[in-house]
Amino acid sequence: MGKHRDVLQILVLVLVGMFVPFLGSIALTYGLEIEKIGLTFVYFIALFGFELFLVFLYFTVSGSRANKRLEEYKPK
Repeated sequence: MGKHRDVLQILVLVLVGMFVPFLGSIALTYGLEIEKIGLTFVYFIALFGFELFLVFLYFTVSGSRANKRLEEYKPK
């Protein structure tokens, strides 16, 4: 369980770290229109979350396949 908690903490740190430059670049591009910035960030987070889900799914599937292959080579 600790491994998942560490990954979650890293992801939260990455999201917060991405928010500051994202907010600055959107504010410079569109001006300080809060509703546009908020909606753009929501879209961004949704797409980023979908991408992270796909990466997590890939690593979960590939890890389980690799573990099955390693089980075949273990001495019995």
